[in-house]
Amino acid sequence: MNFLSHFYFERYATQPERVLGGILPDLLKNADKKYMFHPNRFETILLDHPQYKPIYEGWNRHLEVDRIFHNTPFFFDHTHRLRIKIQDSLSGLPVRPSFLAHVALELILDHLLLKHQVINVDRFYEDLEKVHPDTIIKFLKIVGLEDTTKFMSYYERFVNSKYTYEYADITRISHALFNIAKRIWDFEPVAGHHLKLTEELIMYTDKQLTDYKSIYFEIQDRLSLAE
Repeated sequence: MNFLSHFYFERYATQPERVLGGILPDLLKNADKKYMFHPNRFETILLDHPQYKPIYEGWNRHLEVDRIFHNTPFFFDHTHRLRIKIQDSLSGLPVRPSFLAHVALELILDHLLLKHQVINVDRFYEDLEKVHPDTIIKFLKIVGLEDTTKFMSYYERFVNSKYTYEYADITRISHALFNIAKRIWDFEPVAGHHLKLTEELIMYTDKQLTDYKSIYFEIQDRLSLAE
């Protein structure tokens, strides 16, 4: 799931560090795809600190949310149908439709949370801004990131840009999707690609994702059972 969907499961968190932890795995992946950390190896240290503990707990919740989501019929069904729906709009591009369908579903879910005001995005960014940079740096050093300069620079841009607000406008999602795809493939979409993909995403969202809340309820129920 994407940033705002992960925030959905931390929207009642009482510590801003918990909100950060809930999106930290994806922040690290976006900052550098080579980053790979296993905080569970340092669990004793992390659980013994009042600021590191909620980050670690949010991290674990993130992994569990993604594990559940990626193994639901909802995910398999919608990514399959989205792939078929959008493949013609990718004609002439090296982008794999199955990849883009996966990412598109996650961004559309964020869009729907914003559109229906299910989450408070102002609070999302307020919580991130409340986490002291030294806390983030020390947490990352514990889990194995010696040089935190690159990540902290990315993190500052992420918080300051507040770009997830753009997901409220579904016409912006095609730009985000192609930018993500360009991290993997070398290509340059033209206006026609954006237009066609946007049309397909709007049609799919309006007709096929009226049940979008069901996936959040299912994940929440399964998280509750595991607690």
